[in-house]
Amino acid sequence: MLGTIIGDIIGSAYEFHNHRQTDFEPLFHPKAKFTDDTVCTIAIADALTRGIEPQDSLIEWCRRYAENGGWGKRFALWFMSDNPQPYGSWGNGGAMRISPVGFLATTEEQLIDWSDHITNTTHNHQDAIASARAVALAIFWLRRKVDIREVSARLSSEFGYDLSQTPDEIRPTYKRTESAKGSVPQAIVCALQSNSFENAIRTAVSIGGDSDTITAIAGSIAEAMYGLPEEIAGKAWAYLPKDMQQVLKNEYAGAQS
Repeated sequence: MLGTIIGDIIGSAYEFHNHRQTDFEPLFHPKAKFTDDTVCTIAIADALTRGIEPQDSLIEWCRRYAENGGWGKRFALWFMSDNPQPYGSWGNGGAMRISPVGFLATTEEQLIDWSDHITNTTHNHQDAIASARAVALAIFWLRRKVDIREVSARLSSEFGYDLSQTPDEIRPTYKRTESAKGSVPQAIVCALQSNSFENAIRTAVSIGGDSDTITAIAGSIAEAMYGLPEEIAGKAWAYLPKDMQQVLKNEYAGAQS
């Protein structure tokens, strides 16, 4: 939830200007902002807490913040359409927005049902569906104190992801892609092999590629691992308009109930 948004904001400054080191300063670049990743995550959180269709919520929120920019062309056409239909995307957008499911689902069965339903509204390609499940399950398991090594093993077994590489091994040759297969496992590695929330964020930025989305995904998992540092959370909170802040308040209340 807010971990996703923190990753999005921090990573936004490096999406097209990769910085392949972890020691960048300041943590929040002067050009940092929330992007479409945040808008979509808020939309899913709002859908789950209000009990409305994810398609309706995505269209409502994305149209409200259409001028924010950053939209993929096909996704923008989708949410502006009079008759929006899934378009077979194999991209990482399904995984990027799925963190509310990992926080609010109460069983694995419910999680898979929610995750697949939400992802299929747009990204009805098996790679995208699997990647969203993987991120949501990682969050779900980590919040229930499953050992990190066990989480890695389960994800590797269930989804065929190679999570054995370290970020240092990924970084030198990693190239930008928005494909789920080519970016979600890397984001998971950055989280699972971190030693703190901030380290996960910095590591995700440092491997390059689609930085805002990779860092958003890593941030969502890292929040489940560590919680959120108060200072970092406070800075990210200040970037958000009040309507988004209210959705997050509602969702965190639901996650604790």
